[in-house]
Amino acid sequence: MKIAVLGTGMVGHALAGKLVSLGHEVTMGSREPGNPRGEEWARQAGTQAHAGSFADAAGQSELIVNATPGTVSLAALAEAGEANLKGKILLDVSNALDSSSGFPPSLAVCNTDSIAETIQRTYPDVRVVKSLNTVSAPVMVEPARLPGPHDIFMAGNDQGAKSTVSGLLQEFGWAPEHIRDLGGLDAARGLEMWLPLWLRIFMQQPQGKMFNIGIVSE
Repeated sequence: MKIAVLGTGMVGHALAGKLVSLGHEVTMGSREPGNPRGEEWARQAGTQAHAGSFADAAGQSELIVNATPGTVSLAALAEAGEANLKGKILLDVSNALDSSSGFPPSLAVCNTDSIAETIQRTYPDVRVVKSLNTVSAPVMVEPARLPGPHDIFMAGNDQGAKSTVSGLLQEFGWAPEHIRDLGGLDAARGLEMWLPLWLRIFMQQPQGKMFNIGIVSE
C-alpha cells in the first residue's frame, strides 16, 4: 500500500519505519520538501521510502497517517491540500497537547470535541479513524515489547476504514481481540482525554519503562 506519514518527529519515524519494514511504500511528509529529517530517514530506510512536502506525501498515497502534533494538525492538512485528501482513509494518531503553561501539558481540545472530529468536520470526504494515540511510539509498532495482554483502541464513522486500520494494526502485531473498536468518531474524545492520565503515569515510571492498559472483564 502507498502510505503517507505526515510528521517527522518520533511518532512519524516509528510508524514510517515500521510500515516500510512491512513492505509498504511510504512517503514522509513535512512542511517543506527537502526537510533534513525526512530526507535522512528516506536515505536510510531504503527504496520504498521517500520524503517530500505534506502535499507530495498525501498526493501519492492511498492512506494517510497524521503524526503531526494535534495543535498544528489542521494547518498541516491544509498544506497537504483538500484534493489530495479527498476520499482517503486518514489514521489520526495526534494529541492536542498544549505545553504553553509547562509540563505536564493540558489538552487544547477536550470534553465535547476532539482533534479527530475537528479533522472530520473540516474534511467531510476524508474517512477519519482515531487510533494509536494512547500509547508511546515504540509500543505502537511493537506491542510485544510489553508482557501479557494489553489493548489498543480505535474509533471512526466508516466501518470499511476501520477494517483497513485494523489490518494495519494487526501487521504491527496487535492481536485482533485486543483491538477495541469503541464505535463512532465521537469516542475519540475519550481516547484523547486519556492523555492527561497517561502523562501522570509516565511521570511515575522508571526512565525508559514502557506501559499500556488492558481491559479486564468477567
